[in-house]
Amino acid sequence: MTARLQAARRKDDPGEQNERRAAMAVYAQASVGELSSGLQACGTHAHHELRPPETGLVMVRGRISGDGAPFNFGEATVTRAAVQLANGAVGFSYVLGRDRQKARLAALADALWQSGRHREQVEKNVLAPVRARIEAESRRRHEETAATRVSFFTLVRGED
Repeated sequence: MTARLQAARRKDDPGEQNERRAAMAVYAQASVGELSSGLQACGTHAHHELRPPETGLVMVRGRISGDGAPFNFGEATVTRAAVQLANGAVGFSYVLGRDRQKARLAALADALWQSGRHREQVEKNVLAPVRARIEAESRRRHEETAATRVSFFTLVRGED
């Protein structure tokens, strides 16, 4: 089976799509330093830019209560990029803000993740440290919130 046919089958797999979606969400929350150091640990990989990082605006839409009529909430600045590895894997990224380097690194990480040979390296060197940081921040925020919790209770008076 050719590499392109295997890649096409993986793209159709809903589990694969969900895993990639989760990985891309982690790239979006990563800092440039985390992406850069993680990718350096994965080694250097020949790639070229299909779409150099470019910045634009997107309309953000919202709904009241999650199921109400959609409305235009406002605009957000987004930077996008696309890179292709020498083996043909194509990575994309869209990141909030104007950080071109982060968009380029996230696209490279996405392309490497899609390549079967490099996925374990990306999981270990890029995704795992960022997930650990996000989990630690979430735990710390939860502990801070729990420390300010007030329990209200009512004493029952003996009168009926």
